[in-house]
Amino acid sequence: MNTESGLPPIEAMLYRQEGEILVCELCAHYCRLKDGRVGICGVRKRIGNKLYTLVYGKAIASAIDPIEKKPFFHVLPGTRSFSIATIGCNFRCAFCQNWDISQKRDVEAPGRDLPPKEVVRLAKQSGCQTVAYTYSEPTISFEYTFDTARLANEEGILSLYVTNGYMTQKMLRTFVPYLAAANVDLKGFDDKRYRRVMGAKLEPVLESIKEMKTLGIFLEVTTLVVPGLNDSEPELGKIAEFLASVDPQIPWHISRFHPDYQMTSTPPTPTETLLSTCRIGKKAGLQFVYVGNLPGNRFENTTCPRCKTCLIERSGFRTVRVSLQNGTCPSCGYKIPGIFSSPASAG
Repeated sequence: MNTESGLPPIEAMLYRQEGEILVCELCAHYCRLKDGRVGICGVRKRIGNKLYTLVYGKAIASAIDPIEKKPFFHVLPGTRSFSIATIGCNFRCAFCQNWDISQKRDVEAPGRDLPPKEVVRLAKQSGCQTVAYTYSEPTISFEYTFDTARLANEEGILSLYVTNGYMTQKMLRTFVPYLAAANVDLKGFDDKRYRRVMGAKLEPVLESIKEMKTLGIFLEVTTLVVPGLNDSEPELGKIAEFLASVDPQIPWHISRFHPDYQMTSTPPTPTETLLSTCRIGKKAGLQFVYVGNLPGNRFENTTCPRCKTCLIERSGFRTVRVSLQNGTCPSCGYKIPGIFSSPASAG
């Protein structure tokens, strides 16, 4: 694949031809495209008998963020992550808090040139041990993230996905050599609502979570708790039980909703709802449950499940103290799941 910027659209990966139709195999929509048509994501277009990505090397946003902001709490705590995004998304969430990026469809001006080599150079220059593909849905810019992750891997820099989890298993199996960790947004546990509000099915997201665990991609999960939408105790309990059935050590981030996009009249998530959801997660057997977007709460910290020693103390997006010893609790030796060293830091 050509990795230079400023060229015509780059041919996409992961598609097949069925008669006169091209089928995109990148995400679980499996868009069936006639000539000239664009997929649901808005950034993959059929031209002739080939499928092209329209956002290769085009960053609509880039920043150096605390890794806790992604959020990743069990990946290199206290470090910074070079974060990039392209326009577009394969979901249509009414509560999207990055809607100005994710729902943008102006592919004539999709962002500034930031080819993979430059992403890796900037990450290395800024002392970042990771590159995070975030803000919008990274799956839809797969070719860009794949090439960047491959080059980053050569420099000992890890790649992270912050994703809605709607990729295909074929995509995950292609990406697994270069994808160190993912945080999947599990937005509820009701398929009808997923279809109505997100424009997608629930089951492929659940399958992605299970497949990531199988492939050895380190996994954290976030649920934005939206009042009146997905905040019932039975539904939140089903999410917790599902995650515990996959692996009780999956870190679950319960995130506070703030009014935005098409839901500006919906109030922020009450504090008690967030804290009760945390109790639901613990009751289901999850060992690491966190409350986000509520600075100063005690569920920001990582506590040893065995002896209850505070191992990582946080305040908002800032890690105050890390007491792990080679990824284990110094008091009882319990091994904490996560990535606590990287090739870049070792070098």
